[in-house]
Amino acid sequence: MSGVVQELFVGPDGVARGLYGELIDAGALGAASVVRASHVEPADGCWTADLSPVGGPVLGPFSLRSEALTAEADWLTRHRLTPPG
Repeated sequence: MSGVVQELFVGPDGVARGLYGELIDAGALGAASVVRASHVEPADGCWTADLSPVGGPVLGPFSLRSEALTAEADWLTRHRLTPPG
């Protein structure tokens, strides 16, 4: 698994947030909850990443699902997981 990274962002209140992944057992860190932040779905032969559950935009269309997933992760990391700069 060389090169695979899963980031957790810990706020001043001690709450850790991150994109769901299986590299870190979130339950081992304490009480955990998983909340859907978006929906990556097919639309008219393409893919979109709908970030409306967290007040974000609909990204796309993308030719490949993997492109939509990458755009989704990038947007969430920039807008929901990093502290305001």
